[in-house]
Amino acid sequence: MIERLAELVNDDPAIVRWGRHMNETFMVEVGDQQYLIRVAEGRIEALEKGPFVQRIWRFAIRAKAEHWEKFWRAPPPPGWHDLFGLLRRGDVAFEGDQRVLMAYLLYLKLVLASPRKR
Repeated sequence: MIERLAELVNDDPAIVRWGRHMNETFMVEVGDQQYLIRVAEGRIEALEKGPFVQRIWRFAIRAKAEHWEKFWRAPPPPGWHDLFGLLRRGDVAFEGDQRVLMAYLLYLKLVLASPRKR
């Protein structure tokens, strides 16, 4: 599901606009699978599948695969629609430079919710 993230985000001008000042690399972990996502001016330039050893990223968003599956359903079940709903229950973890994560929070929420469009 996450493999289509670049296509889904880059084809949506509204999402790109929200991230137009973001130029960062971050990690999303789906269960045991790691993905590095490089963003340049709101467009996903690269999505690499790990595992990674000593790769640089500013922040990471980690959750079990079954939690992401519920989050990506269209529509998601109550309480699974937002990253902070998952964070509140302890189903997702944020690591690294959370100032950057919070600075681009709406963009990141839109990016991570984009697989619901299927």
